[in-house]
Amino acid sequence: MPIRPTVAALRVAVFLAAAMAFATQLVRAQAPTAPAAPAAPAPAAAEADEPVPTFAADFLRDTRVLATGREVWQQQCRHCHGNSAYPGKAPKLSPGGLDPVFIFDRVTYGFKGMPPWRHVFTREQRMAVVAYIKSDGFSP
Repeated sequence: MPIRPTVAALRVAVFLAAAMAFATQLVRAQAPTAPAAPAAPAPAAAEADEPVPTFAADFLRDTRVLATGREVWQQQCRHCHGNSAYPGKAPKLSPGGLDPVFIFDRVTYGFKGMPPWRHVFTREQRMAVVAYIKSDGFSP
């Protein structure tokens, strides 16, 4: 013989379900919130101790600079931006139309999920990786 719930039992069950939902919302509303995210880093032009570099044509073609830039790329950048990087980890680079100063700013100060490399690589290394990225020999 099947058991049939009474109307009173159904009302109690609905009441308890509503009370549980209300209590859950109340607890969530009173939970502490996460601290605010830190402000985005200032652009390169605003930094007094990091002047904006000049990327002369001869610098961008210097074989020693390009070799240093390739080393930095292989050591660090390709893991997120290279063709074999995990999909969605970071944008694949197609730097053709990007200004070298723009790339340098992103490398130096980071952007969104990309960390700043200012305190990891020297200014010369960061300039060199920009030269490599802008070179005809660049291969992500």
